[in-house]
Order: sequence, then structure tokens, then C-alpha cells
Amino acid sequence: MTERAKRIYRAWEDKWVESNKFPNHEELSLAAAIREIVNEFEFFMDDDSSFGSMVVSSQDLIDLANELEAL
Repeated sequence: MTERAKRIYRAWEDKWVESNKFPNHEELSLAAAIREIVNEFEFFMDDDSSFGSMVVSSQDLIDLANELEAL
């Protein structure tokens, strides 16, 4: 597993432990992992730093999914 996949997994796991007392902790953990995925893979089309111009490579996401499935 790559370091990037480990960071994403840790984001999910940390939120899972932190939110375990809430009824929707699965959703909170998934949201934390998605945010970390975006942080890891984002790049911007312009110098504009708004989320509207952010791009995430679909191939990077497929490769990450394959890495996570291999855990």
C-alpha cells in the first residue's frame, strides 16, 4: 500500500473511532476519507484556488480503489 493510501485509510479510521458513538458514524468516516482523497489528488486548472476549478484525475481514483481493495 502506498503512503497516500495509508493517509486516506488513517483519515477514515480516525474518524471511525472518533465518531463511533454517533448513529451515522459510517457516513462521517466515509466523508473524512473522501476529503482526504480530494486533498491527495487535487490540482487546479488555473491559479484560482477555488474548489470550482479543482480537478481530480479519474485514473488516480481508480488506481487508489485498486490499492484499497488489495488491503
